[in-house]
Amino acid sequence: MLKATSAPATSATSATPATPATPTEPSPPHAPAGHEVLALQLARDFLDERRRERRWRIGFRLLWLVLGVAFLLTLWAEQNPAVTHGSPHTALVEVHGEIGPTTEAGAEVLVAALKNAFADQGARAVVLRFNSPGGSPVQAGIVYDEIRRLKALHKKPVYAVVEDLCASAAYYIASAADEIYVDKASMVGSIGVLIDDFGFDGLMSKLGIERRLITAGEHKGLLDPYSPLRPQERALAQAMIDEVHQQFIAAVRDGRGSRLKEDPKLFSGLVWNGQRAVELGLADGLANLDHVAREVVGAEDVIDYTPHENVAERLVKRFGAALGEGAVRAMRDSPTLR
Repeated sequence: MLKATSAPATSATSATPATPATPTEPSPPHAPAGHEVLALQLARDFLDERRRERRWRIGFRLLWLVLGVAFLLTLWAEQNPAVTHGSPHTALVEVHGEIGPTTEAGAEVLVAALKNAFADQGARAVVLRFNSPGGSPVQAGIVYDEIRRLKALHKKPVYAVVEDLCASAAYYIASAADEIYVDKASMVGSIGVLIDDFGFDGLMSKLGIERRLITAGEHKGLLDPYSPLRPQERALAQAMIDEVHQQFIAAVRDGRGSRLKEDPKLFSGLVWNGQRAVELGLADGLANLDHVAREVVGAEDVIDYTPHENVAERLVKRFGAALGEGAVRAMRDSPTLR
């Protein structure tokens, strides 16, 4: 029996293997255009400028902070040495300008300086340096008495050194010193008392102005510049200043002692140069501060104990003066109701 065999069937179309896809490479970044480059550069410059400005601001703020702290320290710094100086030195107290209750040469200021100077263990002596035309006999008397008290308490010598001028109340104070030194051209003395005033009663009479002064007390209007000075009132005023003059003379005699030469003009209110003051016994010799510290005291280092106004006080005074001047100007210039 015949068996039929069949050959394997072949596909009419043969399958072709697929070619794998080649991956596409990323395209290079797009190059910025010219205006974009310029914008980037401007942005960088702007940021750099802002950083520099910030650094400068911080630097200036720190600088102002340091200056502010330094200024505040200067404002309130005490100009008077309050600490004790251990090394040997000459203690200096300045008597400068007019002597009055509200001046730098007033009793309150000078007494405070003298107390500090005498209390310092390192101070070998106290020197008062004078450049003063005088002033209040009351203020001078207070300082005079305090010098004598402190000398006895601390057993320290006191010297007066005159530079340009030591007259009237200033010499009153100087006479409390153990010795007085002057320059040959210094002006010294003026041991006298005065009352200076003006009388406007004659002018008022010519202008037809009547002075209406009502007082309780016969002499309450003594030395009123708008009223005539009666002989009795002149005598009263003269007696008053004569008493003060005698107090002045007594203080000078007590301080200078036998060194004074008896001259009828000594207490007449005259002023002498330094050379003549030495001859009259109003001064002891010719010398300046450095010479006295070096040769007389024996302590060449000089420390100033005089309280000086700090910056804050000067500013307050100037501000107050300017404020007052502005108020007066405003009142003067403002319209008035009539």
